[in-house]
Amino acid sequence: MTSWRAVGIGFIVGLVIATVGLALPVIGQIAGGLVGGFLAGYLGGGGLGSGAWHGLLAGAVGGLIIAVFVLVGTSLLGVTVTEPVNAIVGGAGLSLVVVFLSLLFALDSALAGAIGGALRG
Repeated sequence: MTSWRAVGIGFIVGLVIATVGLALPVIGQIAGGLVGGFLAGYLGGGGLGSGAWHGLLAGAVGGLIIAVFVLVGTSLLGVTVTEPVNAIVGGAGLSLVVVFLSLLFALDSALAGAIGGALRG
């Protein structure tokens, strides 16, 4: 079962570290994902699989939130400019791309979460 508290804490810690890490462009962003994922996996516990799941969710929450905004924004913009069906289909397709990329970019958080979950057991 997913511990949303662990995911939320991991996401917020990762977001804060990544924001502070803007001074170190690549290292700061990677550190935010790793620390946030590790913390989510450690707090979620349950071993490798559960830790990886919590870390993946903590790393991907930001991308999932952006996907919701992209879906709503493109659908509303498309409804005013083109046909409603085209707008909804196009917005949904773009949102799927954003969700896929957010999960892809959250793989480092999942790896760190697996380590955190294994340490807690």
